[in-house]
Amino acid sequence: MCRCTGYRPILAAARAMPAGAGPGMNGAVRPAADPLPDGATFTTASYSNAAGTRSYKLYVPTNRRNGQPLPLVVMLHGCTQSPDDFAAGTRMNRLAEEHGCLVVYPGQPSSANAQKCWNWFNPADQRRDGGEPSLIAGITRQVMRDHPVDPDRVYIAGLSAGGAAAAIMGAAYPDLYAAVGVHSGLPQGAARDLPSAFAAMRQGGGPVEPRSGAPVPTIVFHGDRDTTVHPCNGDDVVAQSKAGTAGPQATVEHGQVPGGHGYSRRLHTDASGHVLCEQWTIRGAGHAWAGGSPAGSYTDPRGPDASREMLRFFLDNPRRRPSVP
Repeated sequence: MCRCTGYRPILAAARAMPAGAGPGMNGAVRPAADPLPDGATFTTASYSNAAGTRSYKLYVPTNRRNGQPLPLVVMLHGCTQSPDDFAAGTRMNRLAEEHGCLVVYPGQPSSANAQKCWNWFNPADQRRDGGEPSLIAGITRQVMRDHPVDPDRVYIAGLSAGGAAAAIMGAAYPDLYAAVGVHSGLPQGAARDLPSAFAAMRQGGGPVEPRSGAPVPTIVFHGDRDTTVHPCNGDDVVAQSKAGTAGPQATVEHGQVPGGHGYSRRLHTDASGHVLCEQWTIRGAGHAWAGGSPAGSYTDPRGPDASREMLRFFLDNPRRRPSVP
């Protein structure tokens, strides 16, 4: 658990989450995004319910495995980003083509948040079947209805505010999402309003709420030089993911990306050997998607490849259904 001190006052008049800073945001011309393979589609649709309407982009690969049900990955962008920007930066569509997955990118409009942040700090957007969680879950179910999706291989991931929203979705909908990815994000319940959100981002949110029910396998990435979302929030996501589990165990390995960042990878399992959480701490990295493409914002091409590792983790962790006696 992270114990952070030195509270810095937050201006109550602040109206938007900070966008942060990262590679690809300095005004330089970005390279083109990966071209769409022949036969693949990347289309726009929308979903509406009582909480509002959200548009989304859906990637359908050419590799569809003869009509067999496919895994589905839900990707939640960070502040100031868009579905197209996030897809370009993470290159998740390229990996989906390799592995035969659907990928959906819900979009947060500026009408819902001036910086297009998911409102993870708002209590109305932290619970099941209300606010933004109901919209994200509704998009997920709409894609599952309209396409052949394996219900045991539905996953959700996000960056920064999107990572915090992904943590909320995993806790609120453990029956829908088999595993969660949180990159440079915060745990569920880290804040209850805008001032506490700024405090959590700058220094950690203190004790976190344990999740109820069965744990959802979670993979966490965080740079140890992140000055937008304090790295101890990554530790708190890990602590939350394994809270209440008897006999958790951990193994750690260290690595180095050639010409890039060093990292530690810590694998947490329960007493039966089932994965609870995988934590990547990236040495020298800031607030950016690790291993991403400069075609998108908030990416750090110096690795490790968060998209590839997340998808590997997801596909290794389909939903565990109770055995029938």
